[in-house]
Amino acid sequence: MLFSNSLENQLQRWNETIRNQPKNPNAYIRRGMVNFQLAKIDESIQDFDMAEQLDARIKPYLWQRGLSYYYAEKFAEGAEQFEIDLTVNAQDVEETVWRYLCIARSLGVEEARNSLLTVKNDPRRIMQCVYDLYAGNCKPDDVLTVGKSEGIKGNFYSHLYLGLYYEVENHVDLAHEYIVKAVDNYKIDDYMWSLAQVHKTLRGWS
Repeated sequence: MLFSNSLENQLQRWNETIRNQPKNPNAYIRRGMVNFQLAKIDESIQDFDMAEQLDARIKPYLWQRGLSYYYAEKFAEGAEQFEIDLTVNAQDVEETVWRYLCIARSLGVEEARNSLLTVKNDPRRIMQCVYDLYAGNCKPDDVLTVGKSEGIKGNFYSHLYLGLYYEVENHVDLAHEYIVKAVDNYKIDDYMWSLAQVHKTLRGWS
């Protein structure tokens, strides 16, 4: 409840900022992120769209909108956003994994795996292992082992991306198990933890 109240307070602050600075694209991005964390997905997309309208140069940096598209089930738009993001951040496993997830939800896992973009130099060992899983080159247990070796953050990311992996594979029970563990057991101060919480809320998982 305190977490929710804090987000509501943040939302009010960004509302006030936007009233005072209606042409500030960063304010819309920040409010969009808060709306997303409150599971107000459509409102978050509206904010990210407004930010782009105010400054078209930020489009390749709106990874947050790609995540919102995924939860709005706008999978083609999500895949496109992540492809654009990769033009400026080519070594980020998360961008290409989220593109994979969007394609898997719309066109199937086989198409997603066949079109998985190459990423080689993400410095995070856990994300390299997640990439190998999605590429079909390692096992879920390998992801858990690497995650465990990297402490709470590694455990969080291993559980989040296993949950997402299992969901597009239609293993809903396993998806439920890993997403809930990511949220409940490995809380970190990170937007992606909020995403896991939103995922849990939207799916009605406890």
